Amino acid sequence: MSTITTSDGTTLFYKDWGRGQPIVFSHGWPLSSDAWEDQMMFLGHRGYRVIAHDRRGHGRSDQSWQGNDMDTYADDLAALLSALDLRDVVLVGHSTGGGEVARYLGRHGSGRVAKAVLVGAVPPTMMKSAAYPQGLPKEVFDGIRNGVEGDRSQFYKDLTVPFFGANRPGSKVTQGMRDAFWRQGMQGSLKSQYDCIRQFSETDFTADLKAMDIPTLFIHGDDDQIVPIQHAAELAVKLVPQGRLSIYEGGPHGLAATHKQRLNADLLAFIEG
Repeated sequence: MSTITTSDGTTLFYKDWGRGQPIVFSHGWPLSSDAWEDQMMFLGHRGYRVIAHDRRGHGRSDQSWQGNDMDTYADDLAALLSALDLRDVVLVGHSTGGGEVARYLGRHGSGRVAKAVLVGAVPPTMMKSAAYPQGLPKEVFDGIRNGVEGDRSQFYKDLTVPFFGANRPGSKVTQGMRDAFWRQGMQGSLKSQYDCIRQFSETDFTADLKAMDIPTLFIHGDDDQIVPIQHAAELAVKLVPQGRLSIYEGGPHGLAATHKQRLNADLLAFIEG
C-alpha cells in the first residue's frame, strides 16, 4: 500500500492513479478515499493524476488517539502534497473533506493549489452559536454522538437513508451504495470518528473561506438532509472572493454516488475551464 508518515508518526494510506495535473480528493465523515472512486476513475481516464488519502482514523490509515482535529487534518493534507511534491493541484472535498480543504487553504495558503471544489461541504460552520445564530442546534450533533457511541454499526446503516435520499419518492438508491457506506464507516476508528463529529459541527471556517484566493466551485444538493444548503454553500460562497455555486435540484448529500455522471462532468468542466 502507498503511505506517508506524518510528523507525529501517524501513517496515512493514499491512492495515486494516473499521470497529469494532480487532483487531490478529501472524503467525508465517516468514510474513506473509496467514496471518490467513481470520480477518480473518470478523471484518471481523461489524463489527470488522481490522489485520495484516508483521513487519520478512517479507512486504512492509522487509528490515532490524538490529532483528530481540523488543524491536524489540514496539516496531514499538507504533508501529503509535500511528500508527493504536488503543484498546480485541484483540491476536491466532500462534506467534512470540504472543511479540510478550506482549513488547508486558510492555514497553508494556495501556493500549490490552482483551484478548489467543495461538494456538500460543511463550511462556514454547522452548529448554532452567538456568532452564527442560523446554525443547527447542538442537540442534533449530540444525537449523532449518541448514535455512534451507542451502536455505531446500526447508526451508519440508518444514516445511509438521508445521506443518499433513499427516503424520497422515486429514489433509485441501491443497496450496494448503502452497503459501501457502511463498510467504509466500520473500517475506521470509533474514537477518531467520534472526535470528528465536533470538528465538522463546531469548526468555524469563516476566516479560511475569506482567505481562499483561487477559483472555487461549490456544488450542493438543495435536498441535502445532512448538510442543508441554506446553512452551508449558500452562505459560504459569499465569503470566497472567486466562489460560485452550482445547485443540484433534488440532490442529496451523497452526490458522488447518486449524481456521479453530472458531478464527473461538472468537475471536468471546472478543471478545464
